[in-house]
Amino acid sequence: MALDQANSLSRLFEQFPGYEKFVSHITSVTSSFALPFLYITDRHNPRITASLLDQIYRNSGDCPSTRFAHINATACFTARLLYDTVLNALAGWEVAWGNGCRNWPGEDGKRYNDSIDSFLHGLRNLCDKSWEGKARGNGRMVDEEPTMVLLVERAERLKDNLPDLIVPLTRLAELSQVKITTIFLSSARWEDIKPPLGASPDPYFIDIDPPSKQDTIDSLIFEFRSTSITQAHAGTQDKTYHPSLLPLYEQYVEHVYNVCSLYTNDIQELQYIAAARWPGFVKPVLQEQSEANADGDSDSDGTCNELTLPASDGRMRLLKFFTPSLTAALDVLYPRLTNATDWALANDIDMHASEEVQCQPNAEGSIVVDHLPRMSKFVLLAAFLASTNPAKSDMRMFGRGADKQKRRRRKSASPKKAGAQTIVAKVSQRLLGPLVFPLDRLLAILGALLEENDVENRPHEPYFELPGEHTDMELGRVHVYAAITELTSMRALHRTTAVEKLEGPPMYKCGISFWVAGALAKDLQVPLNDLMWDPM
Repeated sequence: MALDQANSLSRLFEQFPGYEKFVSHITSVTSSFALPFLYITDRHNPRITASLLDQIYRNSGDCPSTRFAHINATACFTARLLYDTVLNALAGWEVAWGNGCRNWPGEDGKRYNDSIDSFLHGLRNLCDKSWEGKARGNGRMVDEEPTMVLLVERAERLKDNLPDLIVPLTRLAELSQVKITTIFLSSARWEDIKPPLGASPDPYFIDIDPPSKQDTIDSLIFEFRSTSITQAHAGTQDKTYHPSLLPLYEQYVEHVYNVCSLYTNDIQELQYIAAARWPGFVKPVLQEQSEANADGDSDSDGTCNELTLPASDGRMRLLKFFTPSLTAALDVLYPRLTNATDWALANDIDMHASEEVQCQPNAEGSIVVDHLPRMSKFVLLAAFLASTNPAKSDMRMFGRGADKQKRRRRKSASPKKAGAQTIVAKVSQRLLGPLVFPLDRLLAILGALLEENDVENRPHEPYFELPGEHTDMELGRVHVYAAITELTSMRALHRTTAVEKLEGPPMYKCGISFWVAGALAKDLQVPLNDLMWDPM
């Protein structure tokens, strides 16, 4: 098979970055001779490879006699459904109400979906019909025989749904005596699905390398250009995909890749997440542009062909603000718990309003902690102290000896006077960020807080005689662990260890600020500064 080497290949290289080697390989192989059986393995992006093969064989301008059929082994879960889908695609037959929803009838009107023999007869009948009017009699050449290509996407599903058809499909050219090439595209290896006892011939193997970071980013940028051109031709007023936003989108998709590539490298999944977050990401930029146009900075004709992009510090603010929402989108959209449109509407955040709220400590504290129950507030306060104080200070800050001695806090180091060696003061841990702590340390600090500040609020229980016995029972209740789980889902606590990890205690990190902790302490009447190793 041949392609228009000047235009078609260049378009394919632009649309599918990183597939240049594969396109050159398969076009050179299939144009030289007709291979009976090919097996293509793509472990990362098999859907993109199937789309690429579909464009290669459907746009074969130099070979008009090539007939192409693209089927999905997941959709064709019965033998008759597979036979009808293949023959309809090879014959160019469309099932519609106008023809009574009939399958391709052929020239004799017989059914070709009863068995593999009738299917092979339908292929030969289709080949003879394609040969009519081109070379009559016995003088027709072999090169004039029409070429057929059958692409089976997700071929690994044949082993579960139609295991008896694997051998006939791999030997389709031999059994039907027509010039047909069968291509299996799968994310699994051929050794995992091939029939036993060597019933199938060895295929021509092609393995596709995983895309690089730059190839993935180029693919996402190509989708932006395509959407931008489509909206421009449609005349839409939406500027979400305005061509002037392309430099900002390039930086945006690179950040999306850096955040999400640890969990998935599928280009289409990354494109789905990027498309869900992009309207909210670019919303502040479009709002500033509309405000500038309202002030009279637009063009004389009332339109603005170019958008003003934010500076580097503005872009960094955007990326920093929307990074948590990217991980939230990955958690919800990757397993398809919802769709991108609904998620974008539910997470349409006003960046300017959020920044104004963050600049007001009291308002932030009241918004976060007002609705929490009392035990959850104690858990959050204990998590803040565990992330702020070093672990070696817990005995000094929360332990009580026999003489009930006062807590001893670390004295802040100050530089000595001139003539002595200068000592550099250490940076406060509150400014460096929260520390990671295990679950047992959180429960120990929580027990100390409850014993010191919550005894009077509990109902009296006469069967608790020893000091701290009631607190130990409270720490073992289910609602304490449920509160920790709920706070983790609210991202007030961050679990740093995997859920499926069994060895070692779960590790957490506090997700609230000092102002929120101060509001919690004030509500619970806990002296926060006295419990901090490095107070304000």
